Amino acid sequence: MAGPSKFGAFLRSHLFKLQNTEAAALIEFAVSLPLLIVLVVGIFDFGGAFNLKQELNNAVREGARFGASQPTNDLGLFQPPSVNAVRFLVDSYLQTAKINDCGLSTASWAPGGQLTWHFSAVGTSCSMTLDVSRGVSVQTSTGVNIVCTTVHISYPYQWHFNSVIQLLVPGANYTFTNITTDATAVNMD
Repeated sequence: MAGPSKFGAFLRSHLFKLQNTEAAALIEFAVSLPLLIVLVVGIFDFGGAFNLKQELNNAVREGARFGASQPTNDLGLFQPPSVNAVRFLVDSYLQTAKINDCGLSTASWAPGGQLTWHFSAVGTSCSMTLDVSRGVSVQTSTGVNIVCTTVHISYPYQWHFNSVIQLLVPGANYTFTNITTDATAVNMD
């Protein structure tokens, strides 16, 4: 019976340690650590998504402003140079901001309707769309219709939060989400 008494002494000595305040603090930290990790990763992830949204806002705003200043006499062509210029400007803005442009400069594109062109870019681990509409009619508060240029972008964002949230909620899935934004500017001609 020497075996069980040694085990009992071992158990009593460790149970005594669990009653100390240091042990309680260690257990509280172990319980709260997953929540703290999820909070910190979530802050960084949402901050990254917010920063990307701001950069995309700037890119489409510059594209719409530039497109609105371009002449509309080439819009009858299948591939209007003024629309390509908007695409290249948005692409340049993304590259300058060090955002993966998904190959926007060589993207396939097609007319998307009346005075609208749709660009689909598929690149390294990324797939985005860019729409340039040169003939959007917007009614002012006085009832006057004005013709505008609208640039719309849909860009994928991969949440890093997904791998951490699964610690707390197994089966949760927040892998990819598209961040979309658009801008409109009044045509100058």
